[in-house]
Amino acid sequence: MTKYTLGRNEFRTFEDGMEKEWLLTNGIGGFANQTIIGANSRIFSGYLIASMHPPVDRMLIFAKTHEAVKVGEKEYDFAAQSYIGTKREGQHYLNRFELDVLPTFIYEVDGFQMRKTIALEYGKNTAVVCYKLKAGSKDTTIAITPCFNFRPFGDVTERNQLEFKQTLVEQTIGGHLLLKPDRYSDMTVDFYASKGEFYDRSLKPTSMATPNYMIEENEVYPMDNRNGFLGVDNHATPYDILVHLKPYEETIMFLSCSVHMDKDNIDILNQTVKDGFMVANEYKERMNELMERIPYKNSLAKKLAWAADAFIVNRESTGLKTILAGYPWFADWGRDTMIALQGLTLSTRRFDDARDILESFSRYVKNGMIPNVFPGNAKEEPQYNTIDASLWYFYSVYKYLNYTGEPTDYEFIRVKIYPCLKEIINAYKNGTLYGIKMDEDGLIQGGSDLDQLTWMDVKVGNWVVTPRHGKAVEINALWYNALMVMGFLADKFGEDKEEYVMLSEQIKESFVNKFWNEKLGYLYDVISYETNDDVTNSIDVTDNINNGEEIHTGSNSRKEVFDSKIRPNQIYAVSLPFTMLDREKEKRIVQVVREHLYTPYGLRSLSYEDKDYKPQYIGKLILRDGAYHMGTTWGYLLGAFITAFCKVGEYSKEVVMEAKEMCEYMEDHMNDGCLNGIAEIFDGDFACTSRGCYTQAWSVGEVLRAYTEDVLEHM
Repeated sequence: MTKYTLGRNEFRTFEDGMEKEWLLTNGIGGFANQTIIGANSRIFSGYLIASMHPPVDRMLIFAKTHEAVKVGEKEYDFAAQSYIGTKREGQHYLNRFELDVLPTFIYEVDGFQMRKTIALEYGKNTAVVCYKLKAGSKDTTIAITPCFNFRPFGDVTERNQLEFKQTLVEQTIGGHLLLKPDRYSDMTVDFYASKGEFYDRSLKPTSMATPNYMIEENEVYPMDNRNGFLGVDNHATPYDILVHLKPYEETIMFLSCSVHMDKDNIDILNQTVKDGFMVANEYKERMNELMERIPYKNSLAKKLAWAADAFIVNRESTGLKTILAGYPWFADWGRDTMIALQGLTLSTRRFDDARDILESFSRYVKNGMIPNVFPGNAKEEPQYNTIDASLWYFYSVYKYLNYTGEPTDYEFIRVKIYPCLKEIINAYKNGTLYGIKMDEDGLIQGGSDLDQLTWMDVKVGNWVVTPRHGKAVEINALWYNALMVMGFLADKFGEDKEEYVMLSEQIKESFVNKFWNEKLGYLYDVISYETNDDVTNSIDVTDNINNGEEIHTGSNSRKEVFDSKIRPNQIYAVSLPFTMLDREKEKRIVQVVREHLYTPYGLRSLSYEDKDYKPQYIGKLILRDGAYHMGTTWGYLLGAFITAFCKVGEYSKEVVMEAKEMCEYMEDHMNDGCLNGIAEIFDGDFACTSRGCYTQAWSVGEVLRAYTEDVLEHM
């Protein structure tokens, strides 16, 4: 079963109902998101967050609808929302919420029944709201209030910014409302109702004690408040849509909201509006087809295939696919893409999308590096401040060929990708941006001062929270893996692989000699350098994980500083396809990681026994930044851990069954937070509540990859 059904026990209180959300996406960076009680819980909530230059430049256009019903002489407000000092609690009339690919709210009061379903049109900036209405024994009128905006999706709107030029074109039933925002005069919102009459809300009588009916004022977003944001939001509400029902009458209707750029010269009023129920059916049929592609029949595999689709989107600048790192706020990141790609596209058998993504990033290789992040604005340039994204690229290429393996796939890699891989290897050997360069021992080093090049990259002003300058353990595990992949490809393409073989042998020897701590039984996290003059008091703290450093004198008047904090990065020295350690060392690493870092929802970023460990990720930004990589649990790391765990256990029946259970804990989480998603992070202590992005590409991708590759393929 892939359907989520949540009854009243899930929203006993308003606060309970605010804890669970749903997400729809449109394949071009746009999305819809709201809670299961119909309240917007964050700045990024809404029925249509449109992407004006896919997948970026995202704008909130259509915030939501409120419904109120009059049955006979009694009035009922179905709206749920939090405001300054008050809230509307329409969830009292909500019987059930369902997420069967699409979200559906089922209301009933005084004999009146309403089913409300939201959908997006795939590939377009269009949202629809579909209604099935049934009256009881009394005359009934339903008033639907659409809430409009036009703002960057991470902002809030002041009342005086909600100025629109309006054009209303009513038809026999329903009609069009065109809105042109004063702040963005080159764009037009087209709102269409298939049934009902438009009622001008400015005609409602007002007084000092009644609200401004033209604006939905002072919305408060509890999820953002939790993180220290105290702002409020406002939406334009110029019209109600009124639908009158006679006793026992049944009807269906839909609303459609789209946004158009005037330069596209679309004659909106002469265009046929696509039936909203057809849009909903097409969205659902497409998702069901994607779930059927995955060659496993259990519910978790199918749910993960469904979750994966949210992140695979078109990029306008290349005309190819890319991967969004996470919802609601991230664009496409190189590191995240290359880690998530395996699960999102290969496990799901979306090989054409995988090819697109690999080629898309090949077009942005610069100075032997792929971008760390594409900006949220189409006018800005990508940033290249990452040491590992380019190395993960080799891993993705190798895994792609493992899954496909046809001559045409190898030819695609040879022509489109292989030259870029050569460029990356040469750049890392000889030196590129941010001090990234191979040292005399063959290992890769990089970063200095305020640079943050690995995935543990938080920097607050001049405060580098987790400095990992020098030689990081996972970077050199990836470097070795990249050279082994290059040797494999060179051999396949009839080129000399000897250079890669010899260098990989040197790296293996250096890595084992320098990173392995026999006494502690795990790998150092980082080896950094200080000159003799910089270190006046040489210390040797070898066994104390609460201090986590030891210093040795190296060559060239440098002192090597070995960071022995227990972090999850060392797991990649076990989980990658090509590794450098013997099996006994790998087993010891897995055991240490399990004892200090493992939680059911991922790995902690620092041992809970470390003096610098932060047990929670909550509060103001500076507090959250200080905890981000200092104990916070990361969902995506579970994938590498499960692979390593199965590998050192020789994929025995007992080990695979235990790994299966680890994966299925995540199915519990997918019933919480953002339904059918996997959050970016969780607290270090009692990992449970979703933190950060409510669904993250590499969290979904890595759980899906590990579940299919390491569990289902070995059962």
